[in-house]
Amino acid sequence: MRVLIADDEPLARTRLAAMLRECEGVEVVASVGDGEAALAACAQQRPDLLLLDIAMPGLDGIGVARRLALLQDPPQLVFCTAYEAHALAAYELRAADYLLKPVRSERLHEALARAQALRRRAPGAAAMLPAQAHGAPLRVPLDEILYLSADDKYVSVHRAAGEALTELSLKAIEEAFPGRFVRVHRGCLVPVERLLGLRRDADGTTRALVAGSDAEPEISRRNLAAVRRLLRG
Repeated sequence: MRVLIADDEPLARTRLAAMLRECEGVEVVASVGDGEAALAACAQQRPDLLLLDIAMPGLDGIGVARRLALLQDPPQLVFCTAYEAHALAAYELRAADYLLKPVRSERLHEALARAQALRRRAPGAAAMLPAQAHGAPLRVPLDEILYLSADDKYVSVHRAAGEALTELSLKAIEEAFPGRFVRVHRGCLVPVERLLGLRRDADGTTRALVAGSDAEPEISRRNLAAVRRLLRG
């Protein structure tokens, strides 16, 4: 199992690495000190498991987990933290385990076994968008999304099963799923496979026809040329 360690405390990273060296079949592929570095190392090293601290400067561990949840095949997560308060959020993000510092060797072995079992159980999972509906967290398959619209605070996820909300920005979603969405307006993304065509109102407004939805999001002048090129292609 290829393991990445992310913790802002050098001594904690060193201790975890030493414990992992005693575990059969485990390779530490990188050790980093902040959330952005963890994301970069995940992209470069493609670890099977990320041992992730929560309280880190800049992007914290929960933020890292939410970003990784966007990937089609994210690493398993085991949080290693000094605080019990984040356990619920960690398990809502489907962490394999939640270890309190100082991490004990037997608990680390349990976490590794659990992460390995979960990874074998769910290979090649469909790409998901983390969201919430009626206050409950959920993961929305990209194939279920009709379109996404943004207001000042949240992005609404429109789907046949009902509307959900995500804290991710439209820009972050575009970057996480390149080529999957087309921006028709500053505040709206449409999945490429659901873009059927265009309709022009009497007042000159151009709207997108979306498969599976009666909604017809407005297409801004700035984005119209790109949408037309996509449809021609």
